[in-house]
Amino acid sequence: MSSWFWLTAAIGCEIGATLSLRASRGFSHPLPVLLLVCGYTASFYCLSRALEGLALSTAYAVWSAAGTAIIALIGIIAFGESRSPVRLLSLTLIVVSIFGLRFGG
Repeated sequence: MSSWFWLTAAIGCEIGATLSLRASRGFSHPLPVLLLVCGYTASFYCLSRALEGLALSTAYAVWSAAGTAIIALIGIIAFGESRSPVRLLSLTLIVVSIFGLRFGG
């Protein structure tokens, strides 16, 4: 499988784990805690597979930035978090940076 597939899987697992972290409510609900441990474990496994074909700097930057941007968007859409112009501009810059890293060589 391609390194970019593994990186995408790592991002998806990280997003699921982060949402489980929120749902665990301070680690007081066992099922979300189990899901977050499994999600972060799977995310790191997938990231390690992605690193077999990608530069560490690119893979880590895309993994962390994409996870951050997607979680921020989920927060805005699903949880009613701030939609300030500065916040939306910042998210746009993150997304542009991800594409720059992916297609910039």
